[in-house]
Amino acid sequence: MKKAVVSRETKWSAQQWLPHVTEVAQACGLGLDDKPLSQLAQYFALLQHWNSVYNLTALHDPKDMITHHLADCLSVALPILRHIQTLPDGVLHVLDVGSGGGLPGVVLAIVNERLKVTCVDAVGKKAAFIQQVAATLGLTRLRAEHARVETLRGNYHIIASRAFASLPDFVRLTHTLLAPGDGIWMAMKGRAPEANDEAQLLQQGVSVVAIEKLQVPGLDAQRCLVWMRPI
Repeated sequence: MKKAVVSRETKWSAQQWLPHVTEVAQACGLGLDDKPLSQLAQYFALLQHWNSVYNLTALHDPKDMITHHLADCLSVALPILRHIQTLPDGVLHVLDVGSGGGLPGVVLAIVNERLKVTCVDAVGKKAAFIQQVAATLGLTRLRAEHARVETLRGNYHIIASRAFASLPDFVRLTHTLLAPGDGIWMAMKGRAPEANDEAQLLQQGVSVVAIEKLQVPGLDAQRCLVWMRPI
């Protein structure tokens, strides 16, 4: 496969993002058709365009955004797909905690139509950006909440986070939101949890059920998914 050439332009249009999105999706083993690929390209163009106004992410260089945001978030799509295939058919509710500019929530909403994703963030302008993305891209199963997560109500099949908090704090703040039965927490982390974190989780009645190492295309750093359930 011919590698997409990285442009030197600071800000890219959706058309410029598209070959990089396509390349990364293929590297992550995702057989996405034209519609989600186009939506991902449009999303990252919007994210980069509005970043200077809303401070959505610390990264501005598209080359860094490809590896640290696009590839990082797409790398969790297959593990989530494997998980939801074990569940009954129907829409699955996902909560992305501390979503910021929509990572990974917006990406997950685009790549899998079974997922109804709520992105929550305490910063109003970030939640407003996600609402605008949903409207612009026609993502009817994506919504944003401007709130502190502990004030939310509802039940979610998957509660996800990416660099939000420690595992014990993540679980403590969201335990009332986890759907009974099949509900599971999914945390994107750099390293596997330490013994102290697992001990604190056990004190909260939660166990780590799986730790999946992730291979993020183009990123030379440790990444893993930590899956947790109530005991």
